[in-house]
Amino acid sequence: MSTGTMTRTATTDTAEAVAAPALPADDRAGDGYDWMDILDGTAWSVLPNWGSEGWDAGTWPYIMFAVARTRDGNGGLSGYGTCVEGDTATHRFRSQDACFEAIAVEVFFHWASGQSDGPDNLPATAAELPHKDRKPYPGWTD
Repeated sequence: MSTGTMTRTATTDTAEAVAAPALPADDRAGDGYDWMDILDGTAWSVLPNWGSEGWDAGTWPYIMFAVARTRDGNGGLSGYGTCVEGDTATHRFRSQDACFEAIAVEVFFHWASGQSDGPDNLPATAAELPHKDRKPYPGWTD
């Protein structure tokens, strides 16, 4: 796996400056499936499912999540990115737990708004999600 183009950014949880693999943008005016093809060979992989039962992490091809794990001189770096109708956003974290928490909050938003299929017994807030639904689907690997 190639790290591809590196970018200077700051981690969300520790606010430290880091160099990390850039999340590719789809400049071909395609859909999320095209973006998924662009991720091939980079440090990024698509995150299709979330939580204990593997509910949708997005709504392909309109809302897609990707994750990357890398290391620098100070340790591990975790990141997630989104591609929502062609617009990309990237979030970096020193702590993998902080990254998982941020993903859970964003995935919850899509579940609660009806944009993605999630648990039938969805709580009122992301903070109320059971611990088992605040982390990656156990059947998923990157």
